[in-house]
Amino acid sequence: MARQAHRADPGGSGARRSGARRSGAGGTESTDADILCLDLVRIFKVPSGNGADVEVQALQGLNLRVDPGELVAVVGASGSGKSTLLSILSSLDQPTAGVARVAGHDLLTMKEKERVGFRRRSVGFVWQQTSRNLLPYLSASENVAAALAIAGTVRAAAPRRARVAELLDLLEVSHCAERRPAEMSGGEQQRVAIAVGIANDPRVLLADEPTGELDDVTSAHVLEAMRSVNRELGVTTLIVTHDPAVSEHVARTVQIRDGRTSTEVLRSTRVDEHGAEEHVAEEYAVLDRVGRLQLPDEFVTALDLRERVRLALEPDHVGVWPGAPAPASSDGPGVSSSGAGAPFAQRPEAELPVGDPAAFDVPVVERARNARDETPLLEDEPRAAASDLPTEDPS
Repeated sequence: MARQAHRADPGGSGARRSGARRSGAGGTESTDADILCLDLVRIFKVPSGNGADVEVQALQGLNLRVDPGELVAVVGASGSGKSTLLSILSSLDQPTAGVARVAGHDLLTMKEKERVGFRRRSVGFVWQQTSRNLLPYLSASENVAAALAIAGTVRAAAPRRARVAELLDLLEVSHCAERRPAEMSGGEQQRVAIAVGIANDPRVLLADEPTGELDDVTSAHVLEAMRSVNRELGVTTLIVTHDPAVSEHVARTVQIRDGRTSTEVLRSTRVDEHGAEEHVAEEYAVLDRVGRLQLPDEFVTALDLRERVRLALEPDHVGVWPGAPAPASSDGPGVSSSGAGAPFAQRPEAELPVGDPAAFDVPVVERARNARDETPLLEDEPRAAASDLPTEDPS
């Protein structure tokens, strides 16, 4: 699959499909998303052997936007920050800095009473372990009914029984209504867990490795069940997983690397010129609110990119080259006659915005002083005054 052009996305999220996204005053994002994370930071302090705490930065300015009705998978390797993100979104943990909103609740300012209501009514959960999803001494129907009773959304007995039957039928586990978890297969347990998670009619469903303990065939059935729930009920669904196969069952996949969203894959179905349907997957690099992006590992390795790179601004794209010096031309060292298509390090007219180099994920870009002096110029480098220049000794 060929990677597509990098897409600028100030919110650090994928393409909008629900049409609800708007820009607020001053170009800031509106808060109509069901999940919104802006510059999210989480720092843990871990005791060390010498008694001093060591700071571990699990999230490093993560940006994510999930709009109403979306089904999104967040994938990443162990240690990438995805579990920390889910703990924050489920209000089990609080970020160190940034913005985190879920289903209209500000997770940073939420008080304990609001937090309880948030977990009971606004969000549903599906965890990897059955013991966290289902009570082992209750049947499937009793587990769903217990969730309804805790949420308090359906109080009368008859409507509650009808709601339980409806949910079990939607997840195709009606035959498990009178079975306890130990009497079900792993796939049946997870589908009943989904029914429990959506029993309170939440705006957002959060799933942590829902297929982590299942085989490939059963995993596919569970993921299709979640997609059915998303399609039939319109509940916004976020699946956090390390399994890349999950991305085949969702329209949008967000990859986390080193505590930030790095790439997204958007999937769609199109009709070709012969009238046949084709499935298209396009991969994008995520450009955050301050212009940072992460180059894919295979790109960096293939071109041996390190320390600094050269950039060139073209009418419809940006080129990236290794930072080796370019051969001299007749117009001067590394400068073309028109300047078009030449890297910034070779075009004195074009000056990149300068900031803290550590704030960028791409290597530091070379900047030239002028056409006659192609040595890199640091922003803080002092310029020599005329009085400081050496003079010839008259003797």
